[in-house]
Amino acid sequence: MREFDYVRADSLDHAAAQAGPHAALIAGGTNLLDLMKLQVMVPERVIDISRLDGLDTIEADGPGLRIGAMVRNADLAADPRIRADYPVLARALLAGASGQIRNKASTGGNLLQRTRCPYFYDTAMACNKRAPGSGCAAEGGASRMLAILGTSKDCRAAHPSDMAVALRALEARVAIRAPNGTERILEMDQLYRLPGDRPDLETELDEGDIITAVLLPAPALGSSQSYRKIRDRASYAFALVSVAAVVTMQDDRIGKASLAFGGLAPRPWKDAQVDAMLAGQAPSEALFSKAADTLLAEAVSDAGNEFKRHLAHRAMIAVLREATGLAPASTGTDLVGEPA
Repeated sequence: MREFDYVRADSLDHAAAQAGPHAALIAGGTNLLDLMKLQVMVPERVIDISRLDGLDTIEADGPGLRIGAMVRNADLAADPRIRADYPVLARALLAGASGQIRNKASTGGNLLQRTRCPYFYDTAMACNKRAPGSGCAAEGGASRMLAILGTSKDCRAAHPSDMAVALRALEARVAIRAPNGTERILEMDQLYRLPGDRPDLETELDEGDIITAVLLPAPALGSSQSYRKIRDRASYAFALVSVAAVVTMQDDRIGKASLAFGGLAPRPWKDAQVDAMLAGQAPSEALFSKAADTLLAEAVSDAGNEFKRHLAHRAMIAVLREATGLAPASTGTDLVGEPA
């Protein structure tokens, strides 16, 4: 790890004033510190916001909830309001990491963890995300964990967050404080950028912007919510494929469906066309299969991750069968993924 200046911020204004092109915010540090040890990230200044007041609470926000950026993953998953009204979020958090990491990781930090692949970690390998213009060693390399949707020739890394996938299905928004003190609200899709030809730019945050909260809408009353994560080992691993679903039934038809996917794309993936296809329809295997085909119509894969197409197809159908009552609900949220 290289030397750096450490600043403990005493206010959001102080933190924003210390920001710059060679500075990084630290909250829980579960991702940043690992990358600094490997010299993948080498900030000259680290700004600690972990002790700021007012960022570690979960409060009512009209009919919904406002989750402070410093709320720990473990506390969020255990909150009675989350477990009762937003169970898909609690399940995703519990599937996301070890207990030790959940005790330290923050809500804002989880959203901003780096989208990455094995080549991003290896400073001897070319990586446009780590060094723009250097190339992408993942092209022609090991692709098992790479994305198949929303990628570009410059980057095929998949977004690692479980929490963000559930938040996308819940149609959550993100509150961001600008250096001048004003607040703006972004949808999840507005927060994350696709890689294009600048995979080093992962979000729409400007210099000095700080995520202060996640805003959950009113609970979807009467909905069936589920999170299914398929991974190589059950103890602790990123998703090969994950599916978050919030489905409301009306008179034996799907009133509304909101699905989001992990392990498939550089950001939590949502396809409005898929949700629209399901709304108003009677649940059936044929409908679910057609919706899965639509989701994967533009997927780009190779021999190493072609199995993700089939895995995502089957996982989506299984989750929809449970959510609509065509099949009993599963007893757990995790499956162990095997190569197809």
